[in-house]
Amino acid sequence: MRACVTTVLALLCIAVGCGRSDRPDLGTVQGTVTLDGKPLAGALVVFTPNGPGRSASDLTDAAGRYELTYLRDIAGATLGPHVVIITTATEERGGREILPPRYHEKTELSATIAPGSNTIDFPLESK
Repeated sequence: MRACVTTVLALLCIAVGCGRSDRPDLGTVQGTVTLDGKPLAGALVVFTPNGPGRSASDLTDAAGRYELTYLRDIAGATLGPHVVIITTATEERGGREILPPRYHEKTELSATIAPGSNTIDFPLESK
């Protein structure tokens, strides 16, 4: 009987992955967003993978710094190429956009996430 229970538990553990997460491999991502050389506070930075997968995002702080979050308490973004959108049309700014469309609705921004730590800065220009 004990051998049967052990076998069933082992098979169940294999079937569900023994608690192994189905989460993809992630790289941590941080950086600074500036506008015309000055830190851009309160901007939403969103990295969306070119293939399947979940976006990662963060709001910039007073110094223009961001650190992407994949899920609530999980830092990082999926590995590989991403389209990047940066917008100031957030609740914190009353929905007012100050950036040119090339950074959000017609974004020209992209980045590739590698394993480990990634620092990706965005020196934006208002013109």
